Amino acid sequence: MKYSNIHKGIFIERPNRFIAKVRLIDDEGNVSEDIETVHVKNTGSCPGLLMKGNRVLLNKSDNPKRKTRYDLVAVYKDNTKLFNIDSQAPNIVAGEWLHLQGFDLIRPEYTYDKSRIDFYMEKGPQKYLMEVKGCTLVRDGQAYFPDAHSERAIKHVRELINAKKEGYRAAICFVIQTEGPETVLPEENISPDFTRVYYQALSGGVEAIALSCRVTEHGLKAVKAVRLTA
Repeated sequence: MKYSNIHKGIFIERPNRFIAKVRLIDDEGNVSEDIETVHVKNTGSCPGLLMKGNRVLLNKSDNPKRKTRYDLVAVYKDNTKLFNIDSQAPNIVAGEWLHLQGFDLIRPEYTYDKSRIDFYMEKGPQKYLMEVKGCTLVRDGQAYFPDAHSERAIKHVRELINAKKEGYRAAICFVIQTEGPETVLPEENISPDFTRVYYQALSGGVEAIALSCRVTEHGLKAVKAVRLTA
């Protein structure tokens, strides 16, 4: 996936989950004295990323009627390592990767039971369901999920367990939104409930895949898929 209109800025603060305050940086590297309110495309906690003084990347909207002109899509952690934090990016990246896997049919946003699963696929007679999770929590070179407790994530994994019992091939796909890590572990200290249901899913035949990515200031692309085991 690629962004069309990237600008640079300096992060100041995040008053709530949906907006941030930044100072724009022009093409000559000058930092604006004015403060811009931007939309944050990730409502998660983003631990260790949105810190005062960190450089951020903003995608400018084409819609002149929007209240915020920019979406905050990426951040340089400690002003060195680039993390994409766009919560819409993982599904786009996973969809691009799926189209290279030889499926006969790929359908996004598929309703299964009481949930909307990210992808439904077919290959011959076999039916697949895949739920996608973006991963921005990294410690000592290891990626973890989740970065905050999520009942929604737990519900989706339970739905995949049920789908597997009904004959689907079911999978969880973690898209790692920074370069380096190639595997993902459940973060038990943050969400023991997710950890428990995740390992229950693996033992029941649900597959887990980690997509490591090439991350640039202008986009995100899957470069390697790793099958995860318990």
